[in-house]
Amino acid sequence: MKYTRLTKEQFEELHQEFINFLATQSITADEWVDIKQNKPEAAEQELDVFSDLVWYGVLSKVEYLEHISPQQLHLFKCEAKKMHLIALKLKENKADLTTKEGFQWLRDNLLSDDIEFFNAKKDYSEDKHQDLFQLIQQGANITKGELFKYFQTLIGQNN
Repeated sequence: MKYTRLTKEQFEELHQEFINFLATQSITADEWVDIKQNKPEAAEQELDVFSDLVWYGVLSKVEYLEHISPQQLHLFKCEAKKMHLIALKLKENKADLTTKEGFQWLRDNLLSDDIEFFNAKKDYSEDKHQDLFQLIQQGANITKGELFKYFQTLIGQNN
């Protein structure tokens, strides 16, 4: 398994897609019940393959990621060959950026000396999808990039 198995809730949400996945392998509903009961290792393998396919599809569409921690904000633009990072770091523990109040503090103090800005680009490893997956595993969320675009404009950086 390349990524991680989907949760029970995710499988429930993707129930119809999983049925379609089994159908592409000519596995009927009755056969699936039989596989689960009599060949649990084969059933586990099917769940893993489906999970990897779902993750691959999701990761293929990622354009922006955000990771917000109490003292730092990491905003990623995921381009074809490289990743662009805009990061903000609070110099002192003046706010918790994971809270509404902390984010308001950031807005109010954006241009103060209490905040450091970083701007970097990095090529992917040989496996772009794995790089993105690792960021998600570390707590990054897939977004539409509003914060990245805002800060990109603010710091006057185009690509």
